[in-house]
Amino acid sequence: MVRLTRWTEDDFWLLEACNTEEMTAFLGGPESAEKVKDRQRRYFDQSMPGQMSVIVLDGGEKAGSIGYWEHTEGGETVWETGWAILPAYQGRGIASAAIAEVAKAAAAEGTHRRLHAYPRVDNTASNALCRKAGFTLLGPRQFEYPKGHWMTCNDWALEL
Repeated sequence: MVRLTRWTEDDFWLLEACNTEEMTAFLGGPESAEKVKDRQRRYFDQSMPGQMSVIVLDGGEKAGSIGYWEHTEGGETVWETGWAILPAYQGRGIASAAIAEVAKAAAAEGTHRRLHAYPRVDNTASNALCRKAGFTLLGPRQFEYPKGHWMTCNDWALEL
């Protein structure tokens, strides 16, 4: 159904397409053009632990992005994941399939035993997706994203 491909310079349009009020409603709103460009540089930087990927459908359409990166949680370094599915592709099971693929990739790294996701507590769709993907709810916590913006998120963990 889906495959993940490494982020490239040509995928900048995905960041722009996801930088809307609708797509960032639970993340503090759209980022400035400079922050989006900085995000592109980070996504393309393959020297950092983890990986950002493009979600590609069987027909070759690019439906969004997903990734995993290191995050320190309670003194333990874990993988954190996040995703963005373009509105035209939402509700089709694409995010669930992409999470399964990113979990395989994170597990193959062999460095951390858990993958965490931190959707805002009122983000019903992302919390339901975590449950469906097999994550265990550890409970609510304060989470800073973006820098300087605190919100209450659910901490979901998936054993790798």
